[in-house]
Amino acid sequence: MEEKILTTKKNGMAVLLLTSLLYLAAVAVCVLSSVSMSNDITPLNITGLVLSIIWLVLGWIPFAGLKVLKPQEALVLTLFGKYIGSLKDSGFYFVNPFSIGVNPAAKTKLSQSGDVDNHSKKDTSIASLLGSNSLSLSDESSNKKISLKIMTLNNSRQKINDCLGNPIEIGIAVTWRVVDTAKAVFNVDNYKEYLSLQCDGALRNIVRIYPYDTAPDIDTTGDGKADEGSLRGSSEIVAARIRDEIQKKVADAGLEIIEARITYLAYAPEIAAVMLQRQQASAIIDARKMIVDGAVGMVEMALDQLNEKGVVELDEERKAAMVSNLLVVLCGNHDTQPIINSGSLY
Repeated sequence: MEEKILTTKKNGMAVLLLTSLLYLAAVAVCVLSSVSMSNDITPLNITGLVLSIIWLVLGWIPFAGLKVLKPQEALVLTLFGKYIGSLKDSGFYFVNPFSIGVNPAAKTKLSQSGDVDNHSKKDTSIASLLGSNSLSLSDESSNKKISLKIMTLNNSRQKINDCLGNPIEIGIAVTWRVVDTAKAVFNVDNYKEYLSLQCDGALRNIVRIYPYDTAPDIDTTGDGKADEGSLRGSSEIVAARIRDEIQKKVADAGLEIIEARITYLAYAPEIAAVMLQRQQASAIIDARKMIVDGAVGMVEMALDQLNEKGVVELDEERKAAMVSNLLVVLCGNHDTQPIINSGSLY
């Protein structure tokens, strides 16, 4: 389906004024003809009365062709089932009164910006008091318009297994907009639901490629080489791949994906405690390794300086005892209690 942009002139105000004046004229002619016929029935009076009554009965039809568009709104029009074009520029238009606006996603309410329910309790109560359905007709007409604004879809969190099989919970926010109204309306059944489903599918496809945290021998780029990609450490790259994946799926629906962002990322509750212990153990091991490396360096430096300055001569046994004592002092979790040797060194 190819989009047609209507270049209809914005003559809605002129048609509104003309139709209103014709209504007033029809009322005046009807009254004058009725008064004249009470005195003398002539063909002119009969013709004026008939024409005025016909206009009073059918004169409302041009009002159905009046369309008002605000900035960043569009209206897809069909005439007896045939697509005739789209209005995308703001203004007050007059179109074929028998054409109707089409928007299959008008009543779809997702967790996204722009999906606001216009039927407030106050308006409903006023409409019921007036005994009129004008409010619902107005809302139905406005819902047929398609928003061209940038919108944000925030799907619910999903539980997905990463490439190592660990269940994680992840949520994304997708910024999107409609760029082709004809494709959005006619190529898919409901472009909002279609976008939401494609976001879920793309999220699963990409997340299953990455581990939650950096893992050895994992290829996340598809080049056959292990890399350090992860959901936690490569969030920008993951979000970009999710955005590209969604864009390929929704291109036929006339939608443009501007950006995708990870809004929530965590291990699933059933393994969160275990993974926390694993991270703590890994952190303790790394810290111990750093302490030991530093302690060995300090012991080596102490022995070198003692030997270089000739402060004391130590045999291998005494060197081993000194190294042991220094390592205990430097690597211990608690402060050591010093013991002073007041006797001979040997």
